[in-house]
Amino acid sequence: MSYSSADPVAVHPLRPGLSWAAIFGGAVVATAVTVMLTALGSGIGLAWVSPTSHDNPSALTFTVGAAIWLILVQWIASFFGGYLAGRLRPSLGGVHRDEVTFRDTASGFVTWAVAALFAVGLIASGASAFLGSVGKAVTTVAGAASGSADGGSAGFGPSGYMLDAMFRPSQNAAQTSSPQAKAEAGRILATEVAGPISASDHAFLVQLVEAQTGLSQADATTRVDQTIAAEQKVIDETKKAANAARKAAAAFATYTFFSMLIGAFIACVAGAIGGRQRDRF
Repeated sequence: MSYSSADPVAVHPLRPGLSWAAIFGGAVVATAVTVMLTALGSGIGLAWVSPTSHDNPSALTFTVGAAIWLILVQWIASFFGGYLAGRLRPSLGGVHRDEVTFRDTASGFVTWAVAALFAVGLIASGASAFLGSVGKAVTTVAGAASGSADGGSAGFGPSGYMLDAMFRPSQNAAQTSSPQAKAEAGRILATEVAGPISASDHAFLVQLVEAQTGLSQADATTRVDQTIAAEQKVIDETKKAANAARKAAAAFATYTFFSMLIGAFIACVAGAIGGRQRDRF
């Protein structure tokens, strides 16, 4: 059975369904638009938030604004890329209208996929650095909880200033605290990240400070308690920052997924629109 060239269901099997020249052209344009709009969004964001101002937008407002901008970037860039891929694809004479629409839509989708790969290659280093900083912050706290700190010189532990302040000698004492005593006190304070310091460790710290500084037991106890409170504040702030970074990374990944999903849909529709306008001429 044979079909005539005018038959609406006739398909030429040897005719390629995709035009890679049109696809790569659309992908390059989509990538360029993505980079351009991302740079614009970064400039707006940096101008919106100032480290010296107390009137910055809340984290929720900034996150929602970034998500909306990310969706707009995908929307605009995907439309340009998909439209050009469909419009520049060669016309297919003697092919059913539905098949032509499908191929134009597929061209838009493939263009979006190629542009996404281009964009990933461009921003991979920046994203890796961002996610790496998040992982480092979380690992720091987790490593401290497992007891990896040793007197503040590695992992998470009290700063040198805290130890110096705790072992600062009294006015009537001329001795200098030994490095061994500071190191041991630092290791004890570092365990605070996993839970409150035990009563025996607290009593030992008081004795250590009392012996090294010449303070009375009451003054040594006060100084130890102040150092523990300051250390706990630092631990709480570090955990809060690590948790905020984790949430920001999770939100960024989620918004990226939905924006790319929208971009894929827009590219498909734009490819079909470009193909229909191509066939009018």
